[in-house]
Amino acid sequence: MELLENPIRPYAWGSRTTIADLVGRPVPAPHPEAELWMGAHPGDPSRIGATPLVDVLARDPAGQLGAEIAERWAGRLPFLMKVLAAEEPLSLQAHPSAEQAAEGYAREERQGIPRDAATRNYPDPTPKPELLCALTEFHALAGFRDPHRTVELLRAVETPGLSPYVELLAADPNREGLRALFTTWITLPQPAIDALMPELLDECVRHVKDHGPFELECRTALELGESYPGDAGVLAGLLLNRLVLGPGEAIFLPAGNLHAYLRGTALEVLANSDNVLRGGLTPKHVDVPELLRVLDFSYGDMTVTTGEPAGARHVYRTTAAEFELSRLEWHGDATPARLPGGTPRILATLDGELTVAAAEEKVVLPRGRAMWIPASDPEVTLTPADTWTRAFAATPGHAR
Repeated sequence: MELLENPIRPYAWGSRTTIADLVGRPVPAPHPEAELWMGAHPGDPSRIGATPLVDVLARDPAGQLGAEIAERWAGRLPFLMKVLAAEEPLSLQAHPSAEQAAEGYAREERQGIPRDAATRNYPDPTPKPELLCALTEFHALAGFRDPHRTVELLRAVETPGLSPYVELLAADPNREGLRALFTTWITLPQPAIDALMPELLDECVRHVKDHGPFELECRTALELGESYPGDAGVLAGLLLNRLVLGPGEAIFLPAGNLHAYLRGTALEVLANSDNVLRGGLTPKHVDVPELLRVLDFSYGDMTVTTGEPAGARHVYRTTAAEFELSRLEWHGDATPARLPGGTPRILATLDGELTVAAAEEKVVLPRGRAMWIPASDPEVTLTPADTWTRAFAATPGHAR
């Protein structure tokens, strides 16, 4: 068991207070801090002392990861865990499947596109499924809403300019209709967007003032329209489920799921990949044909889960082989919990303090810190020191 030193990513949409407070540094921070990374991402790995975790794994992959995990993932830790602190919306985006990532990566390698180029879609050949678990109230757009409900929304804010698009979906309220409308909006010439957007946003203002049934969706459109004027992603966002997650509630985002995180603090675990296809709400590269190639136009409510009870843990089970997330909470009860061994683990304390014990070894894990527990270490016992303690553990997923 070793304490980790974890990098902080200073993206512009981040918070000046959340991560600084979590790790015990002065608040406010001098610049926005968006993500606290815990893992072995090659671009910015956690460290054990002065040694990057990627180097620790390279020296002893079987001992650190376990022989099976080391072989399956070619000596890589397959997941990355993050604390995400969003004060402004992130880009509208989706991630490829394993097959799409491998094909796209090979194609761009043949084309000679540098892996760090702004126009590169596939800097690595791996998929990027994600699980996001709210730590505070967390707002997001994720997955296509049932198109019948979306027609109701669009008719509630219908304008002369919007009417043809409403009828396009109303005539075909299914996956193909969603694909047709999304493709139309995301490829609209800029003059057409500039003409449509003001009248749409004016109707959203009216709907909010009248406290209409789509008030939250209209507020979101207004916020996005203010942050990203003239961006087709504002229109695309009207097609997605608008979610408000409470602490402990989580959503799983498989390949092809279109989503945008809006605001709040969350714990995210994801495959150790950088493959992102953007669809708007960003000044970065948007490759519309490639995005359309990976998008899944399935629709319906997003499944929200608080995890399955497993002793003192709540386990968020998904179809992702790269990761599994467990949440551990104590509310005035100091009963120790156990974290199984035989697999690599990253454990992070986000509230309170834990004592982590294995055999004769004990390590105190204070708030805002994380530790690396290799596969060669046995089961560990977790004992809280505070009446309110919250921690998360990430491991590879079960073999599938």
